[in-house]
Amino acid sequence: MANDWKERLGMVYSTNPDFRFESTAGNESETLPPKSQDLRVQLDKKQRNGKKATLITGFKGTDEDLKLLAKTLKTKCGVGGSAKDGEILIQGDFCNKVMEILKAENYKVKRSGG
Repeated sequence: MANDWKERLGMVYSTNPDFRFESTAGNESETLPPKSQDLRVQLDKKQRNGKKATLITGFKGTDEDLKLLAKTLKTKCGVGGSAKDGEILIQGDFCNKVMEILKAENYKVKRSGG
């Protein structure tokens, strides 16, 4: 293991001679298979200057898989959007189309109020 001091920032000194530093970085939760996901689709207008956006919440998994799913949805809807913190934001009112796409990908999807 390389002596990467950046990983140890904030680490308190240990007097234990058998102590081994173990990094917890990069231990993201494993992505659940589509049938185990419980996604919620809703129309969101909060803090968007009256513009509508489709919000998909409830994704459990890695950021890479979240961004990949977001890219698929944005491409099939032909619009922009973003993905972060387990949420996918699609610009515009695409709730029905997003639900159809997710169901075709075998995700469990429900429409929630918004």
